[in-house]
Amino acid sequence: MNRAAQPIGVFDSGIGGLSVLQALRAELPCERFVYLADSGNAPYGDARGDAFVCARTHAITRYLREQHQIKALVVACNTATAAAIHEVRSSQPDLPAVGLEPALKPAAALSKTGRIGVIGTRGTLTSDKFSRLLASLAGQAQFVVQPCDGLARAIEHSAALPLPNDPCATETRALCARYISAMGPFGTEAGQIDTLVLGCTHYVFVADELRSLVGPQVRLIETGQAVARQTRRLLHKDSLLAPEDSATEATPFIRLLTTGAIEPLQAAAKRWLKLPPGCCGTVAIP
Repeated sequence: MNRAAQPIGVFDSGIGGLSVLQALRAELPCERFVYLADSGNAPYGDARGDAFVCARTHAITRYLREQHQIKALVVACNTATAAAIHEVRSSQPDLPAVGLEPALKPAAALSKTGRIGVIGTRGTLTSDKFSRLLASLAGQAQFVVQPCDGLARAIEHSAALPLPNDPCATETRALCARYISAMGPFGTEAGQIDTLVLGCTHYVFVADELRSLVGPQVRLIETGQAVARQTRRLLHKDSLLAPEDSATEATPFIRLLTTGAIEPLQAAAKRWLKLPPGCCGTVAIP
C-alpha cells in the first residue's frame, strides 16, 4: 500500500481519546484511522505508574504498526504522552508521533484575570513533563492545579449507561462538583479563575456539566483541535497526507478497537461520533 494511503493510529487509555479522533476527522476528512482504547487497563492517570504506561505505549505502538501499518501515531492521552512519547520518538524515528499536553500556553494567552484552572489525572499533573511546562510559564499566570481522581474512570463507565439517572452519571456529576468547588471562585473579576484547562481527553465529554458549574463566561480549553492541526503539519512535511480525491460520500475508513469490553466503546462511538457498532472490535495486546 502507498504509505500516504495508510491509516493514522490513535490511542488512549480508554474512550476519552475519541474527542481527539473527532477533531482529527474534522481536520483530516480524507484520512483513514485506527483507534485503540486500552480500556482493559484504564485509566492510566489515576493508578498506573510510568513504567506500566511506557510498556503499554510501546506494546500498542508495535501492534498498530505491525497489524495496521499506521503511517503516524497520535497519543491521545495526556498521561501516556508525559510518560512515554519521548521514548516512542527515540525508538521509532521514522514514525511521526503527536502527543498531548494540557493547553497551558494558550490559556495564559487568553486569560484576562491571569488566574487559570487546570484539571487532569494525577498521573498527568504530577509528571515531570507537566512540571517543566508549568515552570516554563512562571510569572505569566497563576495556575490552580486540581487532580481529579476517579473522574476519568466514571466518565469511561458512564459511556455505556447514558441515562441521566444511572449511577455512573450521578458519580460523574458529583466528582465534577467536588473538584470545581475545591479550586476557588470562577468568573471574570480580579482574583477569579476565568479559564479552565481540560487536561484529560475524557473531560471533553462532561464539558456541559463543567460549564454549568463554572458559569458561561469562563473559557474551557481542550487540545483536540491543536493536536489535529499539528498532525496535519507533520503529515504534510513528510508528504504523507492522503490525496484529497480519496474522499468519498461513504464514511471514511475508521476502525475502533478496545482491550476491554466492547459495549462501552460501541455506545461512546454512537453517542459522540455517530458511528455504527460494526466499526468496533476487541483485541488482546500482551
